[in-house]
Amino acid sequence: MAVSKIMKNCEKYDVGYFPPPVKSNDWINKDHITKAPAWCSVDLRDGNQALIVPMSLDEKIDFFKFLVSLGFKEIEVGFPAASETEYTFLRTLVEDNMVPDDVTIQVLTQSREHIIKKTFESLIGVKNAVVHLYNSTSVAQREQVFKMEKEEIIDIAVSGATLIEEYAKNFPDTNFTFEYSPESFTGTEMEFALEICNRVIDVWKPRPERKVIINLPATVAMSMPHVYASQIEYMSKNLHDRENVILSLHPHNDRGTAVADCELGLLAGGDRIEGTLFGNGERTGNADIITVAMNMYSHGVDPGLDFTDMPAIVAIYEKFTDLEVHPRQPYGGQLVFAAFSGSHQDAIAKGMRHRKSSDSKKWNVPYLPIDPHDVGREYDADVIRINSQSGKGGVAYVLEQNYGFFIPKEMREELGYMIKEISDKQHKELSPEEIYEYFDGEYINRFDEIDITDAEFKRPPHSEKMGDSGMTVDMNVLFAGKHYALSGKGNGRLDSVTNALRQGPYELLYDFVTYSEHALESESDSRAASYVAIKDRHGFTFWGVGIHNDIIYASVNALVSAINRAFIKNHPKGQK
Repeated sequence: MAVSKIMKNCEKYDVGYFPPPVKSNDWINKDHITKAPAWCSVDLRDGNQALIVPMSLDEKIDFFKFLVSLGFKEIEVGFPAASETEYTFLRTLVEDNMVPDDVTIQVLTQSREHIIKKTFESLIGVKNAVVHLYNSTSVAQREQVFKMEKEEIIDIAVSGATLIEEYAKNFPDTNFTFEYSPESFTGTEMEFALEICNRVIDVWKPRPERKVIINLPATVAMSMPHVYASQIEYMSKNLHDRENVILSLHPHNDRGTAVADCELGLLAGGDRIEGTLFGNGERTGNADIITVAMNMYSHGVDPGLDFTDMPAIVAIYEKFTDLEVHPRQPYGGQLVFAAFSGSHQDAIAKGMRHRKSSDSKKWNVPYLPIDPHDVGREYDADVIRINSQSGKGGVAYVLEQNYGFFIPKEMREELGYMIKEISDKQHKELSPEEIYEYFDGEYINRFDEIDITDAEFKRPPHSEKMGDSGMTVDMNVLFAGKHYALSGKGNGRLDSVTNALRQGPYELLYDFVTYSEHALESESDSRAASYVAIKDRHGFTFWGVGIHNDIIYASVNALVSAINRAFIKNHPKGQK
């Protein structure tokens, strides 16, 4: 078989990651995540530094408040020693008392004394703080950037950890947590990553009242998610003082697997996630905390974050970042609950009806992994969307949810094809308002050629013994604008109207097929909707819909609408 040379440059790539030296696959035996991790938002550092136009001071403050409102208890506010803007931002939060007592501020620092000193100066007055130390440990960084041996890299980390320990002693009123990241962890030999982390742990000597965070970032995602999980499990099993270590994950999305890295990493021993809303961040971004959290929610786990108003979250995010949330973005995208496919729409509509009639409290609607209402979305506007790909069930569902019409099953196919054809010709999606407009114009109270302006129904004495038989009607009818007084008798109101109309000037040859009715609203004075189908002499079926406050006149209007539709079809251009 010939080998393709279209992408022959793949030959210059090789795996750059390092699997654990021993099998670390216990995480495979776990089916799902059973509790939420600690969440740390890094939107104001890793997310903000990825913006074309970084946020202003006021925008940073407003975004911080927004993150607090979502329930984040750990928020990284940036690299205060790196720029005056970030330093001023942190000082403003502290001096204006904007940090709630239960929220921990996280700051990032390199292992350099003047940077560490400046970082601690920025923390004066902070009640709870994470000081996050990092240095690069990967083979590529050691050989190409720093040109250092492993022991020299370890010295950088240990000296930084020692300095942080010393500076923290000058802040007795601040509750500090120390965090260390072997940056580019995924490109580091696992034995070396373990060694450098343990050396830092030994400096900080974690204890129950002051645990240490070891953060293992996929600074550049290099492997499939199961490899990252095995790396996390290996580290988790071999870190010193593990019971007093919070194992944190910080996956990036270079391979599009950041969410999977988080989920499998949590199964493998992770306790904490660092990420951003909608995965904002350098290059392809970070792990999307919203997706990770909502995935847990869909399995019955409370994530501890408030995403109940997703449309508002999307709007605020887009406002501050000038980025757009993709319409197919999980949970937050405008179209994630939308079904255009006819078969999908039909299944969703039936599932929703089943749910209403079922006693089950568990959510199990086809094609909808969660209830859209749980994230502030609406069924009518977000779930069933109508275009040329839609089916009969979708159109009927839209009319039911928005306007209260229960379209008869036999009528749905005809109505669905009509709406699909309109959408196809216009090359666009149709809104519920447009669907109703076309439905109304085609089917409801059609009095184009024939119009019953008044009708009086009578029953002979003792007719109740004969059911609905023996009905008579006297009515005034307009045929093409001319008045006629007609009478008829039949075994019911629609039969009597039919027989009366046949006394008029037009030859009306049709058979009655079916009839149904229901109230449009729940109030006592609600309107009634009626549906009538007739079959003309050629065997074609015509539907009509009638609306009236009186159910009798609603049914008459439906019959007249069906007759008018048949008459117009069979007598084009006014031919009688």
